[in-house]
Amino acid sequence: MKEAEIKNWMVLYTRSRCEKKVDRLLKNQKINSFCPLVKTTRQWVDRNKIIEIPLFQSYLFVHINAYERARVMQTSGVINFISYCGKPATMKDNEIERIRTIVNEYTDIKTISLKNINVGDIVKVTNGPLLNHEGEVSKIQGRSVVMILDNINCALTVKINQKQLSFTSQQLLSSSIN
Repeated sequence: MKEAEIKNWMVLYTRSRCEKKVDRLLKNQKINSFCPLVKTTRQWVDRNKIIEIPLFQSYLFVHINAYERARVMQTSGVINFISYCGKPATMKDNEIERIRTIVNEYTDIKTISLKNINVGDIVKVTNGPLLNHEGEVSKIQGRSVVMILDNINCALTVKINQKQLSFTSQQLLSSSIN
């Protein structure tokens, strides 16, 4: 298989509040896209309603090859591909599956900008849907743990029991030296 035919998960930046529309338009073009949605309750004057909103505002994931990039860019609502270190940001299949699992398994999920987060310990999840996932923890409050996803410059908060976390061997080594 030629390198241009290999499909990768890429991170797409969309116009504000157009994530679901772009996802639908891409699927109509037979392009494999993924817009993680979470249910949330919104309050209006006369009622409360449960709605689905994108987990990552203005972000969408597409599984494409080099030939499909131009078609994706021509889709209404698409702004650009996200770059990381000068190259288009790609995600591994298992990272996309983890996000799918998180969206399906947990109900209290939020994303927050990295601008307000201080870097903390590097931990590894020892149990649950995020098994073996390593990340930087910026804050632990009760059962809420903030883990940083570098590729898309966001942080993901998931309620997880602290007993499901362990320090990585690198973290243990550096703490024993200090």
